Amino acid sequence: MNRFVRKRPLILVVNDDGISAPGILALTRAMDDLGDVVVVAPMEQQSAIGHAITLHDRVLVQSYHVSDDVGHVRALGITGTPADCVKLALNTLLPREPDIVVSGINMGANTAINVIYSGTVSAATESSIRGVDSIAFSLCTKEVADFEPAAKYAKAITLKVLRSRLPRGIVLNVNIPAIPYENIRGVVVTRLAHSRWEECFVEKTDPENGTYYLYKGMFVNMDEGLDTDVNAIGEGYVSITPIQFDLTAHGCLGVLGTWRWTEHLG
Repeated sequence: MNRFVRKRPLILVVNDDGISAPGILALTRAMDDLGDVVVVAPMEQQSAIGHAITLHDRVLVQSYHVSDDVGHVRALGITGTPADCVKLALNTLLPREPDIVVSGINMGANTAINVIYSGTVSAATESSIRGVDSIAFSLCTKEVADFEPAAKYAKAITLKVLRSRLPRGIVLNVNIPAIPYENIRGVVVTRLAHSRWEECFVEKTDPENGTYYLYKGMFVNMDEGLDTDVNAIGEGYVSITPIQFDLTAHGCLGVLGTWRWTEHLG
């Protein structure tokens, strides 16, 4: 064997919508053209679970058949969270460290403040913490949709990262508009829009007169900038936002360093 022949990349595919979700099937098919794929995903829906990990319960693993056309792909469903999937894969389930981790394709936008809550983004962040290039992909709709346009962009963006590599600690958060492929206007690099959720909890009573609450929320974009992820999606572009797990507010270090923190001690 020629020692200069490179191995096919090892690609870990994860998500938060669950191993039977249509988005992970579309992503698996796209990645199968680029390298050797292993799927490790939650058995159940885990949306909006953020970066939660399982500490006190058993995490079970079982083989899963994704689809006949990618039947050769090793796929494992686990009873844990998206972050659990990455931890277990990187530490135990994979034969070696993957060349890249791709998460998604999520059903629903992961723009702006939503990255804080997203299990899709958290899975990619978890692998980035380990120094592995990581991308989170989301299709910006909650309706039944065609994932193929998003899968085409996922393939192209993943190939670019495999060839160019990412700066250490950087995750690419990719959002794709849910429009026909020919209507997508291109790819832009964006920042997270400044946003929040307007929230309330509706009080209900169960048949045994117990009180419980149902969450209701409405996404509010408070950012009119043209360079945001929310604006890019609205204009028909694929949005790529570089994010990082270092939450330090570096701009505040100098200011807080001048404060006299003990002046009020007795």
